[in-house]
Amino acid sequence: MGTTTFSGPVRSENNFDLVSKDEATGLIRNRTAYGGAAFDTRRYCAKQYFDVGLPKLSNYMNGSETKDWGSIADGDELAEDVSVVGAALGDFAVASMSIDVTDLIITASVTAANVVTVILSNNTGGAINLGSGTLFARVIPKAFMPNNGADPHFMSVGTNMTSALVSRTSTRAGITITTAGADQDQAIICPNSGTAETYWADTLWGTENELDWECSIALYALDNQKVWAGLKLTNDQLVATDANQLYFKYQTDATNSEAFTDFTVWHFVHSIGGTDFISALPITVEADTEYHFRIQINAAREAAIFVNGIQYDVTTTSGSTGGTAVASGTTRTTALTNDIDFIPFIGIEAGAGALEYLYVYFTNLSRKIFESS
Repeated sequence: MGTTTFSGPVRSENNFDLVSKDEATGLIRNRTAYGGAAFDTRRYCAKQYFDVGLPKLSNYMNGSETKDWGSIADGDELAEDVSVVGAALGDFAVASMSIDVTDLIITASVTAANVVTVILSNNTGGAINLGSGTLFARVIPKAFMPNNGADPHFMSVGTNMTSALVSRTSTRAGITITTAGADQDQAIICPNSGTAETYWADTLWGTENELDWECSIALYALDNQKVWAGLKLTNDQLVATDANQLYFKYQTDATNSEAFTDFTVWHFVHSIGGTDFISALPITVEADTEYHFRIQINAAREAAIFVNGIQYDVTTTSGSTGGTAVASGTTRTTALTNDIDFIPFIGIEAGAGALEYLYVYFTNLSRKIFESS
């Protein structure tokens, strides 16, 4: 069989570069994986370059606990403190129970930093015993206004995260997210699920919708952290938390997390119906280096992955720790669980009592416009 000289680029019918040759390395690159995938005009595309404001804390902050109030006599009231991280004096607060409060009056107020005091009052004319249920408290920051300069599409979340820990720099595009400074503090950005209406949160990004996700990030330094980016059900970085997921992850050691066998490289984690697969990519993580990630799901619900435009194999050998070493190639995942609606998350968690920084340049996500019958 003869050889073919590639001169590229190969372009799609709507004029996107599909394949081109990297003259510096000689590698053939998937160009749609390098920033063009989410802009196919035949698909529903969500693009986020953080150009309208900074991701702030969620418009809501929540806390909950299991509570059995016991019997409350007529004319009496009981109080319970609920932890709500981020609550501050002057914020608005509401509370509810997971069971019928049978005409009791439930009120709430922020009484100290991170504390909501819930009052349950009985004016019914007789003693009431509710039994056990979940007590919910929700706080709405007093500073929240629809036009307060916050990004309407994205928000910042995570352990001890505050809006002040999201910033811009004068030397690079995008934003910097920073942890608060204690061990296991987190800085995470994700679509705004608060009061703002945004197509990022209101659209269903299902495994059956041929999703195409990408982001670009860089680590400030390599010391003691976990970094993750991709499609998950929750914002947690641990492999075991979500039964279905697709995300890239790097961690410097096994503290508070998985015992990966190589703490110098990027891993790709995917889970299908509770079975975990971990691919150890041949990419040594470096500080202040841009990493462009892409996850592309086809019509058969099989996912392919790309890093900096190069496609890598995905392991089909299950295992909750360690990871299977893979190389550049075209092996996809097996079929993902049908009709799983993902949320895109990008985050960093400190592995010790120190500030950790992550640069986030953009994130894009697209899907086919409608589901065929």
